Amino acid sequence: MLLVLNAGSSSIKFALYDLPLSGRARHGGQIAGIGREPHFTVDGREQAAPARLADHAAAIGCLLDWLDAALHGKHLAGVGHRVVHGGVGFVQPVRLESSILEALAHLTPLAPHHQPHNLAAIGAVAARMPELPQVACFDTAFHATMPEEGRRLPLPAEFASRGLRRYGFHGLSYESIVARLPALVGELPSRLVIAHLGNGASMCAVKDGRSVATTMGFSTLDGLVMATRSGSIDPGVLLHLMREGYGLAELEDLLYNRAGLLGLSGSSADMKFLLESKAPAASAAVAFYCYRISRELGSLAAALGGLDAFVFTGGVGENASEVRAQVCRSADWLGIALDGAANLADGPRITTRDSAVGAWVVATDEQGVIAAHTAKLLGL
Repeated sequence: MLLVLNAGSSSIKFALYDLPLSGRARHGGQIAGIGREPHFTVDGREQAAPARLADHAAAIGCLLDWLDAALHGKHLAGVGHRVVHGGVGFVQPVRLESSILEALAHLTPLAPHHQPHNLAAIGAVAARMPELPQVACFDTAFHATMPEEGRRLPLPAEFASRGLRRYGFHGLSYESIVARLPALVGELPSRLVIAHLGNGASMCAVKDGRSVATTMGFSTLDGLVMATRSGSIDPGVLLHLMREGYGLAELEDLLYNRAGLLGLSGSSADMKFLLESKAPAASAAVAFYCYRISRELGSLAAALGGLDAFVFTGGVGENASEVRAQVCRSADWLGIALDGAANLADGPRITTRDSAVGAWVVATDEQGVIAAHTAKLLGL
């Protein structure tokens, strides 16, 4: 069997696949609350877990103990990992070895809120099962096809040589949509915009299956408003706050943890809560969120020279019909004609038959993409 891991700061999501790959995962779940009170769920059912899991190594140990019973006499043939940052050099999945792990660790300053946790999971598996092959699949890799003007930052050339450029993220999700959409549409639309809307959120312009522009840039802070992240903000605001005495740690906490929907609403980062709330600030936060998506949709359509299809995915994109409605109605100038009933039913097509541009709701399957890459690279 094949194991796929997606490690965050305090959780590890996983999926277990039969080999050869033939469909959906046999089991899926997560261990949440690492470093606090853990919750271990498999296929939506709570599992026994220690009273405390101090770190990722302990969580991996708990997961592998469960796997010993869940494998039903089979064995693990490999592990595939989501790794957020591949830098300039890693634009394809790679089998992990010590030199590659060292290179990925050097990229930690480019993704300090993600890379250490991805690498911690890899290290924990290696410590427990040193002979088990592991593969890294990168969220940045899909965007390696962006043109030079899409990658550059407007800074002197010396900064580009130090790795300061636009990378883009959520690439595994975008790759999943590109693979799944033709089954719904009949063929892959030439000029496609995908909106991955979850706790983190970004959008990507895809031309003939290749990324040409995306809203996230050097970091996962850029672009759209997110649950607790600010998205794009005038750098002059940050300079002003620094002059007023804000330090690096304080600014980082503000932009990553106290901004976005949480900061705008003053009550919650959860879109479902905000949509159900009667508070004016909650409605204003949702309106701002949709406004930013609409602004970026116009920008990405310009990068494509027009628009043939628009896809919503991610937790918010797949489930928040009101968000989809607000965005589509503001994009009628692009030829998007919303079908209200289809939208309330979560699609998959949420535009009318005569809509010049089709809008769709498509569930992302990042874990399936990782599993496919891992099996292919390991020859499984």
